Amino acid sequence: MPHLVILYTPNLDAETDMTRLCRALADTMLAVRDDAGAQVFPTGGVRVLAYPAAHSAVADGGAAVADGGAAGVAAGGTGEYAFVYLNLRMGRGRSAVVKQRAGDALTATAKAHLAPLFAKLHMGLTLQIDEGAEVFDAKHSSLHPLFNKA
Repeated sequence: MPHLVILYTPNLDAETDMTRLCRALADTMLAVRDDAGAQVFPTGGVRVLAYPAAHSAVADGGAAVADGGAAGVAAGGTGEYAFVYLNLRMGRGRSAVVKQRAGDALTATAKAHLAPLFAKLHMGLTLQIDEGAEVFDAKHSSLHPLFNKA
């Protein structure tokens, strides 16, 4: 942990580089600091994974755009709607201020990356942060030792 999962409408694959978005979001997570200046998310635990939805339906499917001709079509958009959902799952123990700081930073990074798309598509962006009250939590990793050298 922490894991950031991105679900998005598949029409965005032709519009943006999702691998670049994943890297930018991972770098943002690594840059978040607590009030003492310590890194909030352990380097070896940061994961950002993006999945296009195999099936999706957003709002009215573009009917409003087709019937009314909106700015997105005029700007070269397809008339299709798009959506990006980010869910950050982290373990318990971080302050409300740190969670807010992480959420604000991740939202800013996503908005900056997606800004060109917002200019030409009708789309939504949601970020939710969930904190685990784990029922079971097993971990096995050879990543953490790479970053925990004393």
